[in-house]
Amino acid sequence: MPDSSLRSDGLQGGRIAARPVPPVGQWATVASRLIAARRTPAFYAFVLPFAALTIVFGIWPILLSIQVSLTESATALRTDPTYVGLANYISILSDPIFLNSLWRTLLYTLLAVVANVGFALAYALLLHSPAISRGGLFFKAAMFLPVVTPDVAGYVVWRWLFDQSFGAVNAALELVGLPAFGGIASTTTVFPAILIAELWHHAGFYTVIFLANLAICDRSLEEAADIDGASSWQKKVMVILPQLRPAMIINTVYAVIQFLKTFTVIVVMTKGGPNDATNFVSYYAYRLFDQGRYGEATAMATVLFVIVIVFALLAYRIGERGDWR
Repeated sequence: MPDSSLRSDGLQGGRIAARPVPPVGQWATVASRLIAARRTPAFYAFVLPFAALTIVFGIWPILLSIQVSLTESATALRTDPTYVGLANYISILSDPIFLNSLWRTLLYTLLAVVANVGFALAYALLLHSPAISRGGLFFKAAMFLPVVTPDVAGYVVWRWLFDQSFGAVNAALELVGLPAFGGIASTTTVFPAILIAELWHHAGFYTVIFLANLAICDRSLEEAADIDGASSWQKKVMVILPQLRPAMIINTVYAVIQFLKTFTVIVVMTKGGPNDATNFVSYYAYRLFDQGRYGEATAMATVLFVIVIVFALLAYRIGERGDWR
């Protein structure tokens, strides 16, 4: 009877070469050592500083924000605030401006996630293909450069490009005889305008994540597909895309979080306009906070925080089950 601790590793000199496989008990020993390491002082010496930073700068501000959302705005910043329970939440949920801003935020998030993740996936597959064997480093650097560009500076340039009077976009369209683009001055074109600006700024990050996943994909599966006569499209859909599930989950979750709290591009380019078309939840809460309506502003921030958590967990669960395929 063959030894179960040997694994076939190919033919050598007409005989099957074998290599030892660690027995199950050995893995149990390794796991027990890792568990035991958590009980040592050195483990906690490394973990506690990061745990303290997370609590002080992450969890504690969130809890304070939730506390403020339960207080009256006039007393919210005092040492003995007046608690009003869920009154601020009832107030914002009966506010049509907030409900409209919430709807716009969700719609924009859906469009932005699909556009950014979809574009990044297509661009990463293009860079991964033999067609870009030369100059690949240049295209990767060019794609990632906007990510490290200060967002305010980048959005200021995009606002200038979309300007109706002297913007380069309309100047180029006029030069070739095409109608002018409304840009950030029109309610019908402001979403595409800020989507383009955000795509320029964020897509490079998602592309890098996809490229990192492509670098560790199993090449033998692609070779087997070539032997079976699969087309290039079939290889991408049936072989490569299933292996990109980890990157798809990470990018989707990060993009949902990123675009649900869209703020900087609105402050720089549109100020919530035109006609409140880009008055998203983050910007509306900022305006209320600036007016001293702290209770309602933090209530909006809390609602947005809950939505971010729910959407992120939902995207993670769907990606883990593979239902997106």
